[in-house]
Amino acid sequence: MQLEKFKDDFKKLSPDVVVDMIASTEEDAQIAVNTLKGISDRLVTVSSQDVYRAYGIVRKADNGSLEPTPITENSALRLNRYPYQDPSKDPNDWCNKYDKILVEDIVMNNPYVNGTILRLPAVYGPHDSQHRLFKYLYLKHFSDNRPFILMDEPFSKWRWTHSYVENVAHAIALAITNEKSMGRIYNVGESQSPSMLDFVTQIGKVLKWDGEIILAPQGYLPEEMTVPFNLEQQLIVDSNLIREELGFVEPVSFTDGLQATVEWELTNQPNETLNYAQEDKLLRELGRTI
Repeated sequence: MQLEKFKDDFKKLSPDVVVDMIASTEEDAQIAVNTLKGISDRLVTVSSQDVYRAYGIVRKADNGSLEPTPITENSALRLNRYPYQDPSKDPNDWCNKYDKILVEDIVMNNPYVNGTILRLPAVYGPHDSQHRLFKYLYLKHFSDNRPFILMDEPFSKWRWTHSYVENVAHAIALAITNEKSMGRIYNVGESQSPSMLDFVTQIGKVLKWDGEIILAPQGYLPEEMTVPFNLEQQLIVDSNLIREELGFVEPVSFTDGLQATVEWELTNQPNETLNYAQEDKLLRELGRTI
């Protein structure tokens, strides 16, 4: 927020390219562009695939027909703004000002910089502060050695493009070092988007888990055991453009990335427990005995 105070220092540094990893609001992007004016004409900015209308549909913020997939850089953007808005919080809280669409508009439509936008997917890997695999893909169940995993059938069929953190870093590095990226917007993500069932199954294989995944029919599970999304809308994102124009290829395989992530997550588990009583009751109703 105080970048402009250090403009003279940046002039001395005289960077060829500036990478903005943290711009989340319109104000963030404007400060970065104002600071760079006359210092560097290249700005690589990390954005998110939450800019797409498909994401707004998933979060039940945008209405109407489903978006076709795979989602390309030319797919429709969200109609709503501030996707994580929370009226209960301070108006200046990040969630009430966050919108990568507004960030992208400033970066790509400023006469003083040649902008590059990288729209990142759900990123997993060591040091993930959100613990995505642990919290959302049943790694806690594996850790607790549960013989069964009870999964909502609609969620099991859902597809959401992910990417391993080192592969994302490689994509960013390519955009920095290749001037072909100037003025371009790129999706970053794995070339294949497995279903949530396939994703969880692969985690089980990494851990040599010999349990069973039970699919609960739609509407069977209580609300607290389902995700609050419109799962009819798939989030399958096409990353062919960065592969074709910048030669992006993942340096880390899906299997190796998953292995490294699982090992880190199990060593750095968040301090939380799950109450399996309700899950056990539902499993018994479905003919499984814990």
